[in-house]
Amino acid sequence: MSLGETRTPQRPLTVEDLRRMPDDGRRYELVGGRLDVSPAPVYLHTLIESRLTFHLTAVAPDDVTVLTGPGINLSAEGTHHRIPDLAVIRTEDATRPYLTRPPLLAVEVVSPESVFRDHHTKLREYAEFGIASYWIVNPSADKPGIAEFRLDGDRYVEHAQVFGENVFATDVPFPVRIVPHWLLAEGPWRRLIGGAETDAAD
Repeated sequence: MSLGETRTPQRPLTVEDLRRMPDDGRRYELVGGRLDVSPAPVYLHTLIESRLTFHLTAVAPDDVTVLTGPGINLSAEGTHHRIPDLAVIRTEDATRPYLTRPPLLAVEVVSPESVFRDHHTKLREYAEFGIASYWIVNPSADKPGIAEFRLDGDRYVEHAQVFGENVFATDVPFPVRIVPHWLLAEGPWRRLIGGAETDAAD
């Protein structure tokens, strides 16, 4: 959802500069000391974030925390700062005001403006930072999907890609099952998002 990067020739920006940004609902990130601004998420984007947060929190073990939109410093200098849509961390790895240790999982929900960034730029950045697992969620109303990437050395390898009413099942960062359809469909999503009825039918 990038609106573009604002160059600051005087000096690289740091996370300290982000404190002075307006609280206008937009997302302010830093890439090499340059400001990268994204608009406020649209309804479907927020709906998916909310349902994922709800479901992951419900099944997560006690020693991990599910966070929506956490700021992560990808560089010690604070000049590279990203805000994934969702992250899962070891609770003991929490740092304030921003995360400085790699989460166990980062999740990005794609928008038309963020396709390249989510599939290429952040794929590289998150791998270099050492985030073990990365999910890219496609919010297509016709056929929503989840692509799972796992860290192999210093790069990600696609591990799974699941669409629609099929069940996405993984054990990283903990065992969880998700039916992409129920990330945005109307109906009893709380009961069906994990594919429970499919199991019963089998």
